[in-house]
Amino acid sequence: MKLQFYILFILIFISCKPNFEKKLETVPTQKDISLIDTLQLKLNHNKKWTVNPETHQGIRNIDSIIKKFKHNTAYKDLGEKLSQQTNYIITNCTMTGDAHNQLHVILLPILDEIDNLKIDNNPNKEQAFKRLQNLISKYFSHFELE
Repeated sequence: MKLQFYILFILIFISCKPNFEKKLETVPTQKDISLIDTLQLKLNHNKKWTVNPETHQGIRNIDSIIKKFKHNTAYKDLGEKLSQQTNYIITNCTMTGDAHNQLHVILLPILDEIDNLKIDNNPNKEQAFKRLQNLISKYFSHFELE
């Protein structure tokens, strides 16, 4: 699962067209500390970060899908629908700089929880669903449409 996370992290950075003119600092990893543990979501000088319209629409679609979800239906199907939205976000991301980096702080755990929903016989799907709801709420408290 960690290998998938790191591969996904690299793919997101590549597909989001980041600014490669600046060198990225690498964070030493240890077995008991994941990359996501080293990232911290913060505001832009007490203001929300601005995002491109496609990113914001993708997150709004995720929020809508989550709100319409009936808990007696398949979490795997929910995960597949949400993955379509995250693919849309990643494909259409044009953000750069600090706002882009902060988006990754929230997007990576969202992707992880969506993956947890898609795992057959995962006994923690309800917890993953609740964490996903919380992450979407955090997105709206830290980001706004440009």
